[in-house]
Amino acid sequence: MRFGLYAPVPHVTVGSAAMARSVAAAMSPLASGEIDEGFRLARDTLMEADKAGFDLVLYAERHLGADMEAWTLACAIGPWTPRLRALVAVHPGLWRPEIVAKMTASLDRMCPGRAAINLVTGWNVEEHRMFGGDALVDNDDRYARAEEFVEVLRGLWRETPFSHAGRYFNIDASRLLLKPATAGGPEIFTASRSPAGLEMIARVGDWWFVDFDKDARDSDDYFEGVRRSIADMRARAARRGRVVRFALNPFVAFGDNEADAMARVRAMIEAPEDDRRKIMSRIGPATLSGCIGEPGRVRARLREFAELGVELILFKFPPTLEAVRDIRDHVIAPLRAAAG
Repeated sequence: MRFGLYAPVPHVTVGSAAMARSVAAAMSPLASGEIDEGFRLARDTLMEADKAGFDLVLYAERHLGADMEAWTLACAIGPWTPRLRALVAVHPGLWRPEIVAKMTASLDRMCPGRAAINLVTGWNVEEHRMFGGDALVDNDDRYARAEEFVEVLRGLWRETPFSHAGRYFNIDASRLLLKPATAGGPEIFTASRSPAGLEMIARVGDWWFVDFDKDARDSDDYFEGVRRSIADMRARAARRGRVVRFALNPFVAFGDNEADAMARVRAMIEAPEDDRRKIMSRIGPATLSGCIGEPGRVRARLREFAELGVELILFKFPPTLEAVRDIRDHVIAPLRAAAG
């Protein structure tokens, strides 16, 4: 089993005072020689995760906000984290595939063979309009566009010159003269729960962040939802002669029991109590995974996910060095030692 984490950026980071200060200062110049506090948090957390044995980092993309641009952040940190695979988010409604093909090839050569794409089909209409794109949120066209986007990426990585005449992209003898380090090109990760999105993943996706029941009553209900989702995707992919691999992104925390672990999470969130309650509500669905509580119980649940076919766990947790080391000590090291 592989283990990952999110790069700390404002829209995915919970309860970090350092990130809050970075956001508050984002509209102002920095003092001479000063480094943005959010960047320092991301750099330090990810370098520690690399040493701790994590395998992958997801650089989420959010243009409307104080988040640092995902590709810039990945290229700044990637070469300094020699273990971590850099999974960078892309919205097809905001990028041309020719540019993304070149950026991915560049990153894959800077971090040899460790680049991948997290394909995001888009929902934030305001962001897309403000940055010159189209989210296509009112119909299933966004999934057709995303599928064609992937086909163009792979064509550009595969052959030069490359031409394509499609519904969304028309390319005439494009010459990508920098190929990825990875033979066959970097892998495509994505998440979706709509029927059209699931079909798109079955046709072109390499990895799927498994859908789970957002209305699950408890961890057993959550687990059963994951089992059903994996069985469904396997069948969809098999009908096309393909195999899709599975990832999951649960919230993780350790304590003597679930209540103690959640109390420790609240204590780690550096925010006023009202904000703390909002944050806990926001992460609520991911806490139903059964990965909160006594470390042995968490490891047992992760082994159960592995038996279902989950190969990557992308953990959610407050981005502190202490939390990274806890996951190293309670999950990564013991599970790898048991696996031999």
